[in-house]
Amino acid sequence: MKALSIRQPWCHHILHDGKDVENRDWRTNYRGAVLIHASLSLEEDREFIREHQLPLGGIVGMVEIVDCVSASDSRWFHGKYGFVLRNARPIELIPCPGKLGFFDVPAHVAQMVEAHVHG
Repeated sequence: MKALSIRQPWCHHILHDGKDVENRDWRTNYRGAVLIHASLSLEEDREFIREHQLPLGGIVGMVEIVDCVSASDSRWFHGKYGFVLRNARPIELIPCPGKLGFFDVPAHVAQMVEAHVHG
């Protein structure tokens, strides 16, 4: 299973607030399901993260990447490139170390995700 590490509160916005574009400085040809990994690194909105007790350091959801664009009408687009997202689904935190770019999660994490999704 592929995962993409994203800082909070952006994970939260993807999973709960309809954020439909993930901004990046690089393009991707990847299309399909990807796990959302909440990075241990924080974005600027630390108070929001603390106030809402947003999870860090693990898999927190799944989403489909359906396109990669360099322009978008989405209010969430502000990057050089945007990964267009659909069908976001939150899951309970599964601790897992993150990596830069897309990465494969360890087998035990993939099993826990499968159990959550199909159980």
